[in-house]
Amino acid sequence: MLWTQRRNFFSLTSGPTSPSCASVDSLDRMTWRPQYRSSKFRHVFGKAATKESCYDGVPITRSVQDNNFCAVNPRFLAVITECAGGGAFLVLSINHTGKVDPLHPRISGHRGNVLDVKWNPFNDFCIASCSEDTTVKVWEIPPHGVLKNLTSPWKELQGHSRRVGLIEWHPTANNILFSTAYDFQVMIWNLDCPEQVMKNPVRTISHHTDVVLSMSFNTDGSLLATTCKDRKVRLIESRSGNLLQEANCKKHKASKVLFLGNMKMLFTSGTSRWNDRQFALWDQDDLSVPLLEENLDGSSGVLFPFYDPDTHMLYLAGKGDGNMRYYEISSEKPYIHYLTEYRSNLPQKGMGVMPKRGLDVSSCEVFRFYKLVTIKSFIEPLSMIVPRRSESYQEDIYPMTAGNKPALTAEEWLSGIDKGPVLMSLKPGCQVAESYSEMNKGLGNSLDTRRSHSRPGALQLAYIQDQLGTKDGKEDSGNTEDDRSRIPVSNGEDLALCSPPRTENELRLKFHKQQEEIRRLRELLNQRDVRVKQLELEIKNIKNSQSHQSSP
Repeated sequence: MLWTQRRNFFSLTSGPTSPSCASVDSLDRMTWRPQYRSSKFRHVFGKAATKESCYDGVPITRSVQDNNFCAVNPRFLAVITECAGGGAFLVLSINHTGKVDPLHPRISGHRGNVLDVKWNPFNDFCIASCSEDTTVKVWEIPPHGVLKNLTSPWKELQGHSRRVGLIEWHPTANNILFSTAYDFQVMIWNLDCPEQVMKNPVRTISHHTDVVLSMSFNTDGSLLATTCKDRKVRLIESRSGNLLQEANCKKHKASKVLFLGNMKMLFTSGTSRWNDRQFALWDQDDLSVPLLEENLDGSSGVLFPFYDPDTHMLYLAGKGDGNMRYYEISSEKPYIHYLTEYRSNLPQKGMGVMPKRGLDVSSCEVFRFYKLVTIKSFIEPLSMIVPRRSESYQEDIYPMTAGNKPALTAEEWLSGIDKGPVLMSLKPGCQVAESYSEMNKGLGNSLDTRRSHSRPGALQLAYIQDQLGTKDGKEDSGNTEDDRSRIPVSNGEDLALCSPPRTENELRLKFHKQQEEIRRLRELLNQRDVRVKQLELEIKNIKNSQSHQSSP
């Protein structure tokens, strides 16, 4: 009875409802849909390595410089260490995990603290370092690692007047190195010069009015983006040094900058006017106003951004934080899509990143960090993994990626040529792909060979024999390479640098990896045998067709 009275009261007070309003409300209910965005990287998770796979007892530097202090390639790990009397850094085999000997040999040729180290992207045995002693030094690492202290560099670059804080290798040209120092200059060096001590850079860029905080190249290395302590983001033509654009946003103080692959966008991380940590996204062609700004938190540590152009994923790791946020980048609004966050109670001082060619594709690993934990003096590998049920190679998450072959020589780049990186496949057993110009050149040579024959059967036979001869020639030229290229690599590990297993679990793991490698090689041999038989049958058929055509 009471419920009936209440219902009648509300029906009287609300009044009649118009049919148009009711239809609009029903239409809104029917057309509204939750905004879900499908992504294959939605469930990416971070997997920290076990204690046996970490590097323990590393005396990590206590420098306050906002650098990564660590550099990694598929063979070696380099980390700047704390030492008395000059600067030094440690180079370890990537498989030399566990407890590190306190007396392990170091590279100690600098007279001041080392501030940054970077591996040559095209030579796993070449590393550059810069220091407070105003020099940049380039070192050659022996094939079997550093067995004694190294004090004599391959090249010494003397051009800066104050301490050198950052170095970067050119992404596509061989032996081109950029350095910037507290004298506000950015210098370009050509390491192909015969002098061991170089005092004259190829070019000096002098557009900055304060200390350069970070540098980043676009995909082909034709553009250089920098952030400076004067709060400005600059876009510079890397070869000529001409200033193309300059951003001066009072609401965003940028400390780190990144080119986002071929998306024609720049990403900067820094602080807002209220000292909140903040990131911003910029249009490469218009730096007047950022496309997007977002505040994160009120922490004081610098945000280190890392971008993967193959998966379009962006990782943000804060100095002194234990967590790491990661996002997916798109070319349409809202541009940046938050995925999730990796959390840890161990704060990081710096991060090293493994190149794509050093990842474990069998476990669907798409990125790998090397996290410097100062409070425990160890380095922890952290793998970002896409969960997949299948154990086969996942081509959709491993597109063709930049390899370890330069697209240009230093002289070609200095003469005005720009080229994108030489791509390679991460699929086990695949070789580095040729650049587009070499592919077109090879196609032209094969067409010329074809035109020199009149019969179609002879044309196909000549083409097949030409391909077989090219492979033989490559094998012959491969036999004349130096000892470094002959070091065997098995399942992504350098056999000459592998440390013997110390526990039963390590022994079992090595055994399973070896069995997997044997199985893969057998499959590869079977595929080669099938291909050889196919080519033999084609040659036989072509010869038979030629004999039938020649007979009256």
